[in-house]
Amino acid sequence: MKQHHSGTMSGRTVLVTGGTGGIGRATAIGLATMGAQVAITGRDRGRTEDAGGEIHAAGGGQVYAFVADLSSQAEVRQLAEEVLRTLSRIDVLINNVGGYWNTRHLTADGLERTFALNHLAPFLLTGLLLDRLKQSGQARVVTVSSNAHAMGRIDFEDLQGMRSYSGARAYNQSKLANILFSYELARRLRGSGITANTLHPGLVNTPFGAEDPAAIQRSLVPLLRPFMKTPARGAATSIYVASATDLEQVTGRYFANSKPKKSSERSYDEAAAARLWQVSADLVGSRDDTLS
Repeated sequence: MKQHHSGTMSGRTVLVTGGTGGIGRATAIGLATMGAQVAITGRDRGRTEDAGGEIHAAGGGQVYAFVADLSSQAEVRQLAEEVLRTLSRIDVLINNVGGYWNTRHLTADGLERTFALNHLAPFLLTGLLLDRLKQSGQARVVTVSSNAHAMGRIDFEDLQGMRSYSGARAYNQSKLANILFSYELARRLRGSGITANTLHPGLVNTPFGAEDPAAIQRSLVPLLRPFMKTPARGAATSIYVASATDLEQVTGRYFANSKPKKSSERSYDEAAAARLWQVSADLVGSRDDTLS
C-alpha cells in the first residue's frame, strides 16, 4: 500500500547501499514515498532492478539502480565513478550494506570479507563521494551500525582475523568500526555542511547472515523471529536520521529507535578512531586527501 507523506524529501537525492532487500530496500521505499529521488546498490543485476521497480512503484519518482559488489575496492571505485556520472547531486548517503560470515572468507583484495564489506566499503565510498555531498550545501552521511558494536573491540594486531577468527568477533569489530568512522568523519567535516551519524536498526527479520550462518544463529533465529521487527520497522531509524528536519545541525551521534543514544565507551576513543582512519586509508590505498 502506498504511504502518503508530506513530501519532506522532495528535491533530495539519496543513495542507499545494499538496497535490494531487508532494511536497505525498506529504507529506500520509505524515502521514495517521502518524495526523494532514490538510488540503490546491489550485487545481483536482476534483484537490483526488481528492487528499483518496487521502489519506483511506491514513490513514483525516478530510481537509479547500480550493480556492484562492495567487498571489492575496484568495484567501489567503479561504483563511485558511475554514481558521480549519473547523479548531479547527493543529499544523503546511507551506508547500509553489511554482512556476517561464520567462517573466514577473503575478498578479491585478499582482505577478510566482514571488515572489507562492513567497514572499508563505506569508508572508501564516502570519501569518493564527499565532494558531491559538499556541493549540496546540507548533506548527510548515515552509517548503519548495530548494538553488537558494544561487544566489539578493534584488534589492531589482527584486524583481518588471520591469527584467530570468529564470525561474531569479526562482525562486532566491524560494527564498532562503523561508529568510530562515523564519529571521526563528523569531527573532520565540522563546518562543512555535512553531518555524519550512525544508528542501530534493531533486531530485524531479514535473511541477514544466511549465506554462512553460525550454529547459534541457526538455532536461535527461528525462536526469535516472532519478536523481530519487520524490515519496514527496522528501517524507521535510518529514515528518521536521513530525513528529520530537526537533525539538520546534529552530527557525531548514535541513534536507536529514532532517538539519540549513548554508544559504547570504546566507540568514543578518539585515538582509536584516528588510528583506524589511517589504517583504513592505507588498506584502500587512498589517493584521496579526504581519506588520508
